[in-house]
Amino acid sequence: MITFNSKGFDITLKAITKNTNVNNLVIKELKTSTLITEEKTLYLCVCDKMSIFDIGNLIKSFVKENKIDLNIDLNSFAKIYENKKEIVQAVIEAFMFANHQQIEMKKEISKKKTYNLVYDKEFDSVVENSRIKLEFVNFARDLQDLPPNLGTAIDIANIIESKAKEIQNVKISILGKQEAIDYGMGLYLAVNAASYVDPRIVILEYCGDKNQPKTGLIGKGITFDSGGYNLKPANYLKNMKYDMSGAAIASATVLALAKRKAKCNVISIAMLTDNRIGGKATLPESIVKSMNGKTVEIADTDAEGRLVLADGMTYAIREAKVEQLFTIATLTGSIFSALGKWQTGAFTTNDSFYEEFELASTRSQEKIWRMPLLKEHLEPLKFTKIADIASCELSNKDGGYSCTAAAFLNEFSENKPYIHLDIAGTADFEERGLAPMQKTLYELLNN
Repeated sequence: MITFNSKGFDITLKAITKNTNVNNLVIKELKTSTLITEEKTLYLCVCDKMSIFDIGNLIKSFVKENKIDLNIDLNSFAKIYENKKEIVQAVIEAFMFANHQQIEMKKEISKKKTYNLVYDKEFDSVVENSRIKLEFVNFARDLQDLPPNLGTAIDIANIIESKAKEIQNVKISILGKQEAIDYGMGLYLAVNAASYVDPRIVILEYCGDKNQPKTGLIGKGITFDSGGYNLKPANYLKNMKYDMSGAAIASATVLALAKRKAKCNVISIAMLTDNRIGGKATLPESIVKSMNGKTVEIADTDAEGRLVLADGMTYAIREAKVEQLFTIATLTGSIFSALGKWQTGAFTTNDSFYEEFELASTRSQEKIWRMPLLKEHLEPLKFTKIADIASCELSNKDGGYSCTAAAFLNEFSENKPYIHLDIAGTADFEERGLAPMQKTLYELLNN
């Protein structure tokens, strides 16, 4: 639990450096904490050269090991660094992230400690912004962590709807299978074909300034991915409940912006379904018509995320009239091979749009890496003799699978400013959701 400027506790955590004049018993070794009981103070030694990322990681490690309820003196961190507000933001968000009581369904649930964050009035706006931002980052993480039997398309749609009703000025629409048929979402329906759970498209709209460009956030919402007829081997089925992470992030971003009353114009489209195998499942080499009219040869039924996103993009452009858009998806294992768990891969052909997004990632303290998106990346998808395009390449001779996936999606952007975020390497870690890029999208649209 996190409280702010409340009555608090007996012991207070304060940040110091090796040069701080304190009790001689304090150990001034980097990342070391010392409790001086007479002063009711726990001193944490940091370095004024530590980056914002290092500070955040230090706090997360501290929370993991700490055994007592504490006051946290944010002012002590601010005094050490020149970029005071950024450091205060990093500390608040690290505590809120690391101390969140994530989903547990055990007989005895482990309880988190309570931290009371203490700060001066000059940091009021930073605190308020970070409180709202992390409330919905943690909401997205809870959606990610749902077990697949309790996190079906219908379950997740209901949870998002319930949360949206707590916030003013959010319009929510939920489309089912018949609406998807009516809109001609052949790609989305092809993924859902074998499921006994009806699909759900959750649409959240918030407009805090109609003069701002309307931004679409389209999230991949595969609640469990078996791979379909291109069935995954057992070891690749692990953590497939996280294949809906993009939908959780997109939805939670809009809710956070609405609660913050941000001056933006945004819509999220969560494309929720599972990808199962069965008698009605879509077969490899099937030809399916997308909502925008392109025909697609299903080269591999395990390349399903790009299919649901493509129809979501078309809905955003043609029905919601977005002027710029993002896709957020756990799309390719190849991005993990390229960037590991440390950075999200970003793809775009629009330099100015990316520059804005990159600045937002700096403010949000999240790491991204721009990946190439070349016209050559589309060539391996043109092997089909029957359809306009194939869903993925058949041969592995060219590589670049994350890039060819992004190239497929770019074919459905209709020349709008567009960024694709592949979070397959950053969405979860040690079987817990991380909601990557949500803070960046929030910062971009809030500013």
